[in-house]
Amino acid sequence: MEMATKKPEVAPTEVTPKAKRRTFSNGFKRRILAEADAAADEAGKVAALLRRHGLYTSHLAEWRRARDAGELGGQAPTRRGPPPVADDGSQARVRELELQLAKMTLRAERAEMIVDLQKKVAALLSSTSTTHGETR
Repeated sequence: MEMATKKPEVAPTEVTPKAKRRTFSNGFKRRILAEADAAADEAGKVAALLRRHGLYTSHLAEWRRARDAGELGGQAPTRRGPPPVADDGSQARVRELELQLAKMTLRAERAEMIVDLQKKVAALLSSTSTTHGETR
């Protein structure tokens, strides 16, 4: 008696998108800090607030530090990294001029090599003409 072996069906592979950190606006941070400060007198109120918004106590500590340093003034969180530089077209002009300079330098070097070669050929021809008794 032959037993049919059936391969188990494999679910298609699903690729999940890369997790992205949550970002909070400064207005949201100030509102949560105000609610936490108001609920600090009653036991469990701050914990309920954190659970309701899916936050951690470290968020509150960091946001309090930022508030005390005066960093929660604007509506948008500050962006990380160097500040963007406004390009007025001068960078493109500089790149264009640098490319032009490189081309001209290459042409000048080629011209100098040709002149050197012509001098050597002229010297070689003058030395061979004097050795064969030719005079000018």
